[in-house]
Amino acid sequence: MYKEIFNKIEKDNKNLYTFCMLKPDAIKRNIIGEIITMLEKKFTIIGMYLQRFTNEVAENFYGIHKERVFFKDLIENITSDNVCGILLKINNEDLNAITVLRDYMGVTNPSIAEKNTIRNIYGISIDENTIHGSDSRENFLKEIKIFFGINNE
Repeated sequence: MYKEIFNKIEKDNKNLYTFCMLKPDAIKRNIIGEIITMLEKKFTIIGMYLQRFTNEVAENFYGIHKERVFFKDLIENITSDNVCGILLKINNEDLNAITVLRDYMGVTNPSIAEKNTIRNIYGISIDENTIHGSDSRENFLKEIKIFFGINNE
């Protein structure tokens, strides 16, 4: 099912789609419904899947951070409980979905995130900042392939 959706998205050159992942702290605190309600103000949910990352999948997903000092803690945190991946399509097709989601999430550190952003409202700390969002089209395509198990057949 997700392979067909991926093929359609891959051909989209208007950046109508993006991906976010609700992290273990959101799952543990039972706030995913509240965050989804916020997301649905700007996006339509195309697909959603709950899973628990293995270390291998987490390291592949966050591979761009492999050399960073926080990588080990990031992998420990993201594999500590389930994560909820959400494939989104922007409601206003004149806008870039990736940019809108990044702005709506707020900066990584919830204590300095702009008011009324997801991280400002729900984030606890830099480590428990509730949500991940793709930061580029290239990473978006990579992340949904990893998350939804789409292979290159």
